[in-house]
Amino acid sequence: MRYILAIDQGTTSSRAILFDGHMKVAAIAQQEFAQHYPASGWVEHDPSDLWTSTAATCRSVLEKAGIKAGDIAGIGITNQRETTLIWDRKTGKPIHTAIVWQDRRTAPLCQRLKAEGHEAAVTERTGLLLDPYFSGTKVAWILDNVPGARARAAAGELAFGTVDSWLIWNLTGGAVHATDATNAARTLLYDIRKGRWSRTMCEMLDIPESLLPEVHDCAADFGMTRADLFGGEIPILGVAGDQQAATIGQACFQPGMMKSTYGTGCFALLNTGDTPVVSHNRLLTTIAYQLDGTPTYALEGSIFIAGAVVQWLRDGLKIIRTASETQPLAEQADPVQNVILVPAFTGLGAPYWNPDCRGAVFGLTRNSGPAEMAKAALQSVGFQTRDLLEAMQADWQPQGAGRVLRVDGGMSASGWAMQFLSDIIGAPVDRPAVLETTAMGAAWLAGMRAGLYPGQEEFARTWALERQFTPAMSEAARAAAYAAWQRAVAATLSV
Repeated sequence: MRYILAIDQGTTSSRAILFDGHMKVAAIAQQEFAQHYPASGWVEHDPSDLWTSTAATCRSVLEKAGIKAGDIAGIGITNQRETTLIWDRKTGKPIHTAIVWQDRRTAPLCQRLKAEGHEAAVTERTGLLLDPYFSGTKVAWILDNVPGARARAAAGELAFGTVDSWLIWNLTGGAVHATDATNAARTLLYDIRKGRWSRTMCEMLDIPESLLPEVHDCAADFGMTRADLFGGEIPILGVAGDQQAATIGQACFQPGMMKSTYGTGCFALLNTGDTPVVSHNRLLTTIAYQLDGTPTYALEGSIFIAGAVVQWLRDGLKIIRTASETQPLAEQADPVQNVILVPAFTGLGAPYWNPDCRGAVFGLTRNSGPAEMAKAALQSVGFQTRDLLEAMQADWQPQGAGRVLRVDGGMSASGWAMQFLSDIIGAPVDRPAVLETTAMGAAWLAGMRAGLYPGQEEFARTWALERQFTPAMSEAARAAAYAAWQRAVAATLSV
């Protein structure tokens, strides 16, 4: 039997998942790595941690399955998006730590560019907003703050990449400097309509085009791994940013289909087909996937804090020891109390895009305790998701499009959280039988390219439902709860 190796490089851990010829999970290996917070609002990774943890999990999963490199038909890569690295082309050594997507240090630059009236041009070309979230301003910051970096970049000595490019570079021994269209679309430097790097954006941020990787389809030839890494060369055949990979893994191939992934943050994507829909509600226009040279577009809403709010309950408040304790604790909450948590720990994402506001709690009473905080934390994810879906439907509502949300990610395992999500959005929530949708998407891209897995239509038919959550809340209760949330957000933004 031939296998596909999926690399899932995330914000807090790296994973390798081996899929067999029937697209079933054969083995999994995972390794966490350190997060670094050198200043308020700054988030960094050690680039060597990203690479060594990835290589280690790949070796581990091969050992667990008892197979060799020759048994693998291809590698698919999915990765945390927007996280930014720059390295020396000759030595492969990074010139700075990796600046993570959550990092807010470039907020002043974004504010200056907005004040100069650039945001409309940015959105027209990239589909994005001027926010520290994206890679472009991070690249500019590194070039401005590492001595000699600008001169070296201008001389063609340096390479920029998101995490996928960094992994490809290391996997191929520096032979390939490439990315895919979905990751390129998150850099603030890529024209999503013309399908090429934008000279206008590069000039705006003073970034030499020689820094940038070559852009491929999601299913393409990204080179061969070094033979010494895994005991033989393996072709790299698929790449997609994590949220786009989840969209693929959820088989959201038809316009109008939506998925929402609940990891550290929450990311909802709505397939808009061959049309790059311009948002009037501060959502992002992005590339869902690109196959055979043709992009499929999506509207995306990004929530910065989803699963991270559970980590905060554990590590910050210390009211739980494990994430699994959150649901039973929430079930014990006083139903009379209406505690609302706005988890703006690193600002608010879509549709508000305010990097400066901070978290707040409303409705506390003398009897409020850990149970009420756990309930408020889980509900905050549902409320934020409704914010995204309301904005999406206002921007694009094709005739006949159903409002069923496919969910995945760690928090989707919580039946309580998913039931509240269905209640507050007033629509069905479908949880798939296979929750490893992000890795599945990367694996399918590589497997399809290798001729091991079926095409789009047949793959879509393999999607299987594990459980559907349907609304059990009255319309009046739903409206009241959401109105209270909106008041809490308005108060948070006004501080």
